[in-house]
Amino acid sequence: MNGDQNGIRGRVTRQGEEAIGKLAQDLLKNPLLSGTLSAAFDARERATRAQEIAMSALNLPSAADIDRLTRRLRSVSQRIEGLEEGLERISDRLDHSRETAALEQRMEKMEKRLASIDRTLTRLDKKFSATG
Repeated sequence: MNGDQNGIRGRVTRQGEEAIGKLAQDLLKNPLLSGTLSAAFDARERATRAQEIAMSALNLPSAADIDRLTRRLRSVSQRIEGLEEGLERISDRLDHSRETAALEQRMEKMEKRLASIDRTLTRLDKKFSATG
């Protein structure tokens, strides 16, 4: 019996869909209805354009203006993020170069100190070699 209900239900559903489709086609073929729909769409377009003109006259942004501004703002934001990343890399390089400069200064001091120690050892060696 369950199969009979599904079969009947499916048939009724198909017949209902076909009837609605035929009704829609008949309505669209009706010149009065198609003219009315066309006039309504035209009126909607004119109202939208009038609204845009009125908003422009009041110096108010339209939805399209806001969309364009939003896209532009995203683009600028992405560019700023790229610049921030570049600056961070430059900063890292500068920090590294400061560290390198500090190490070089320390090495120069160590080299001078080693040269001083070497001179002292050479003098001491000459002194002990001359006395001995």
